[in-house]
Amino acid sequence: MNITIMPNLDKKNSAACTREVSRKLHSLGVGVYLDECYKKEFSDCPVLFAPYDEVVERCDVIIAIGGDGTIIRHAKSAALHGKRLFGINEGRVGFLATMEPNQMEKIEDLVLGRYQVERRMMLEISHYSGQEKKTWYALNDVVISKGPFTRMIDFAVTCSGRLVGDYRGDGAVFATPTGSTAYALSAGGAIVDPALETIEMVAIAPHSLLSRPILFSPDSVLIVTAQQRSEQSHAYFSVDGEAEIPLFTGDRISIRRSPVYVELIDLGGKAFYEVLQKKIIGRG
Repeated sequence: MNITIMPNLDKKNSAACTREVSRKLHSLGVGVYLDECYKKEFSDCPVLFAPYDEVVERCDVIIAIGGDGTIIRHAKSAALHGKRLFGINEGRVGFLATMEPNQMEKIEDLVLGRYQVERRMMLEISHYSGQEKKTWYALNDVVISKGPFTRMIDFAVTCSGRLVGDYRGDGAVFATPTGSTAYALSAGGAIVDPALETIEMVAIAPHSLLSRPILFSPDSVLIVTAQQRSEQSHAYFSVDGEAEIPLFTGDRISIRRSPVYVELIDLGGKAFYEVLQKKIIGRG
């Protein structure tokens, strides 16, 4: 068995956790890999170093050490390469993480296959600007938003060729069930069980008394078209909270269910609602 560790060294204790995990895995006879960019930091660990794509391709499981952002960042690589993903929480909430750093004994359960797998839906997002097309994948969401100091933005949304509505406001969140407990929740959206498959749309500060969150069929193809109202109105979009990309008048964003899924390893066997109560509702 081969396992690749992906730590977020911006998290205070992730380096120490990486060392402990790598040594534990090595003692259990597992081949351990790290991206070669970490070679200087972890030269004292019993691991093999190689370029990112190579360590992802070689492994059976990816261990992400950090917060939810770290897990989401590596979910796309895991899904596209058909690898299972295991999260160790070194962040604040760790909603997607399987274990805490003080539960190192659970590593043996991972190696012995004593776990459950949660198959999570993702989104495929395509940006059409002029003759150019670029595609991304999201585990959480794609967000259409205005600039920090600009006026409200205007955009139209269609579902499988039919108009859903013309919107004016600060933007909209299009989320998976996994992403329904992230930005979509803060914007007033519903909590969706991740065992379901749907695309949730939540308008952000809409200039309307009637705008409400919408749950679309997983087979829907949503098209968001940017409509510039003035020179002071600028729109952007971001995928899973990564860099904002400008949207120009007439640009289109296509949002649909991804053909690839991420498989999250769960050692605890806790129900979604237990985790929700402990890590989100219980925090107030």
